[in-house]
Amino acid sequence: MTADLSKEGALAGIKVLDLSRVLAGPWCTQILADLGADVVKIERPGMGDDTRHWGPPFLKDADGHDTDQASYFTSCNRNKRSVTVDIASAAGQALLRKMALQADILVENFKTGGLAQYGLDYAALREINPRLIYCSVTGFGHDGPHAQRAGYDLMVQATSGMMSITGRPDDEPGGGPLRVGVALTDLFTGVYASSAILAALHVRSSTGRGQHIDMALLDVGMAILANQASAFLNTGVAPRRQGNTHPSLAPYQDFPTQDGAVLLAIGNNGQFARFCEAAGQPEWAQDARFATNPLRVRHRDLLIPMMEAVTRTRSTAEWIALLEDKAVPCGPINDIGQAFQDDQVKARGLAVSLPRDAGDGIAAIAGVASPLRLADTPPVLRRAPPALGQHTDEVLAEMGLSPQQIALLHANGVV
Repeated sequence: MTADLSKEGALAGIKVLDLSRVLAGPWCTQILADLGADVVKIERPGMGDDTRHWGPPFLKDADGHDTDQASYFTSCNRNKRSVTVDIASAAGQALLRKMALQADILVENFKTGGLAQYGLDYAALREINPRLIYCSVTGFGHDGPHAQRAGYDLMVQATSGMMSITGRPDDEPGGGPLRVGVALTDLFTGVYASSAILAALHVRSSTGRGQHIDMALLDVGMAILANQASAFLNTGVAPRRQGNTHPSLAPYQDFPTQDGAVLLAIGNNGQFARFCEAAGQPEWAQDARFATNPLRVRHRDLLIPMMEAVTRTRSTAEWIALLEDKAVPCGPINDIGQAFQDDQVKARGLAVSLPRDAGDGIAAIAGVASPLRLADTPPVLRRAPPALGQHTDEVLAEMGLSPQQIALLHANGVV
């Protein structure tokens, strides 16, 4: 799939001023950009977003050699235009206030109160643009005893309890708390933030007023504990790590096969009965110890070894072939390379490539397609993740600055 500048998405005409860095804020603004909003990403001259340097791995040039541009940045910055502005300079602050005056949405992830010194906090910008929807992303929110702390996904995974339920139990080999393999709290914060922004846009359509949105990684980290949090709040018992097993379902885990492992996600009695029939063990479904899910959870120490003895008799592919047409949820445990080779992943077009003409030798950047599938106004892939400052002159010209004014800003190091 390649960029198509001729199409408009659901948010066409919406202007977003993106003052965020790293992952949570940029993930939010990439969602808005995929949906058609014009997102202008503000970056530090000469340096840019921190994630431009978070490598290896690095993007490769046309000859296959590493560049100095990290692939991390590209995961959350497509469809945006990059403009470099020195926020510490008076001229840079004036420029950003002019951008905010024309914007519908501003997203930032500075520390609490960090933008007030530049006159770019919500209170200041609301005075010049009362329609502005201003979304702040912080680690711990704008109030409370830890509001001034810097927030990182790893810290919040630890603080929220997420790591306490991720990994194998302490008494098993490799036991101990683990972080999730991607920055889950950052990503969910970006998703929640985009949802809040869309809600605020809807409210503005009737009131004419924007509002402030306070998104905290800690709040999101606690919210996405989901059933594990509700289990504690309603019983007083803190859940523990239990590897790939599920606290409320059985069998719901990986099982050994002749050549590796197969994942079984059996969520009801009918699925269990169909598995037992296919596995040549129909009596298990009638066994008083395993007849219902609560009983299977209670007696998992008996059931799982019995199942493992059977699953070892076939290969992973043989089990999948046997079970997939019997409505028994199952599948392989892929690495990411294998996942992108999956026929369904290919059929859904989940790997995309966007051409880039930034004069830096990088001809195209690969990424994952947006999972949002709107029938009438689908996400539009218009631009590859930008090179640092790639669109500075273009955006400034659109704001009405003359070539001479733009040249002066460059000469003074403002952009």
